Amino acid sequence: MKDDCIFCKLANGVIPTNSIYEDDTFKVILDAAPANEGHALILPKEHYDDVFSIDDGVLAKIMPLAKKIATKMQDSLHCDGVNIIQNNKEAAGQTVMHYHLHIIPRFKNDNQKMLWVPKEVSDETQKEMVKKLSL
Repeated sequence: MKDDCIFCKLANGVIPTNSIYEDDTFKVILDAAPANEGHALILPKEHYDDVFSIDDGVLAKIMPLAKKIATKMQDSLHCDGVNIIQNNKEAAGQTVMHYHLHIIPRFKNDNQKMLWVPKEVSDETQKEMVKKLSL
């Protein structure tokens, strides 16, 4: 736990939360400033700044948990869809530098926008991206 990290304090019970799930690795809480009612955050109890620093074993456990939470939202909130969002670094919208995953129930006409403006990219540029990004 990092002493100056608010999400470490929330995940480890130092600060009270509206928790909907907890195990040895994660705490899942309702977001204090939700996009919609039921908006949840999966918080690892151990501190990781972002996806670049998180332990692969911890990371492997996050999506199955997100699926369980999303399924519970669909069953109990009757939402029309779910966003699963994870931001890394300030330029990508990360505001708290502790890895976390948002699970946001979505409803038709909820007036939330979580989109980007599509850009046109030439075939030549796409081929260059393939060269740069292929594993």
